[in-house]
Amino acid sequence: MRLVLLLLAFALQLGAAVSPEFAERREKWRKANPDGILVLFGAKESEDLHYGFFQETNFLYLTGWEEPGAILILTPEPDKDEPGLMERARVPREILFLPQRVPSEEKWTGRKLGPSDENVAQVTGFAKVLPAEQFESQLRALLDLYPAIYALPGDASATINRLAPLRNTLDAAKQIAKLRMAKSEAEISAIQRATDASIDAHKAAWRMIQPGQFEYEIAAVMTSSYLMDGCRRSAYAPIVGSGPNSTTLHYSRNSRRMDSGEVVVMDVAAECAGYASDITRTIPANGHFTKRQRELYDVVLGAQRAAIAAVRPGMTIGKKTPDSLYQIALEYIDRHGKDLHGNSLGRYFTHGLSHHVGLDVHDASDTAERLRPGMVITIEPGIYIPEENIGIRIEDVILVTPTGAKVLSAALPSDPDELERALAQRK
Repeated sequence: MRLVLLLLAFALQLGAAVSPEFAERREKWRKANPDGILVLFGAKESEDLHYGFFQETNFLYLTGWEEPGAILILTPEPDKDEPGLMERARVPREILFLPQRVPSEEKWTGRKLGPSDENVAQVTGFAKVLPAEQFESQLRALLDLYPAIYALPGDASATINRLAPLRNTLDAAKQIAKLRMAKSEAEISAIQRATDASIDAHKAAWRMIQPGQFEYEIAAVMTSSYLMDGCRRSAYAPIVGSGPNSTTLHYSRNSRRMDSGEVVVMDVAAECAGYASDITRTIPANGHFTKRQRELYDVVLGAQRAAIAAVRPGMTIGKKTPDSLYQIALEYIDRHGKDLHGNSLGRYFTHGLSHHVGLDVHDASDTAERLRPGMVITIEPGIYIPEENIGIRIEDVILVTPTGAKVLSAALPSDPDELERALAQRK
């Protein structure tokens, strides 16, 4: 298993699809969608100096390819009873199109693999690799054989509509999401790797946090921890919100000085080898919860524990779906604790309970789908009361097992007594 994970990691980091898992995913697509061709466009080279290159994750999921400008075509397996069987049988099942190398640009962006390079099939994992300039002619030839085209919404669909204006382009996003929702052993191990690095980052922050520091100092400690641990980048913009900022769900300016007596919401996690984690802890800046903070914290923790205890195949994560984990958490919050006016706290739980985690931190999914073994989700209830300058969120990464749930982030304490003991060890 460790070897498979290492191969997948190298494939994602170095652009070499050495793992057979990517080909297996493409085969699953063919079996699930036997009626048409799939066309996916990889991301282009970024011209924004604020960001590095991010491969489009559906493209990455099916190819493992992390160089810009690539295009993928998958064709179905021919049905033995269909008309034109012989002609369709001669069509390549998959083609990867790569841009031609431009040495003058490679001085700036690094050497790329070109379609005519000697080792292109071995490195990409595709038997047929063609220059990107041949994409249009190849697509037109395939349109004569297959009536349906699957593509992602946006620029890809617009390109296909230009080439085939009378064809109906079907949305591939939901179909690929169905494949992405249940993770392989290698993917689960990669998510665990990102989770472990994120746990180390949270603990690093706990060891140095003090009232009077700026939120960005804590964010810097956390990001440097997982970058030094070999992770590529943050899975999302780090959120370190103290006092009034703790009540803003996706606060990421991280510019305020923290005061004693405040809670700090720390929603920070790593992306390692292409896979994300997502962890939140809420801690007292001075190391000790006030009575009111502890009261609200216990409500959120109780709601999280109730939801995690209910995780099993067949449950759902939508707000209004049958057998909803969200409803379990909401009902717990509504039954426990009051605001300063004696009202129940459910109105202060202002976001969803869960999302899938994978190549994207909010991974491709359908919230109406029932949970299955191998799915990786978050459980993250929260209460946010601006009137009291108190926001509390507790978030863990959960693997759905055949009988229930495994908390992949369990090594990071969430019990308030354990948190206070950990913070007592600060420098």
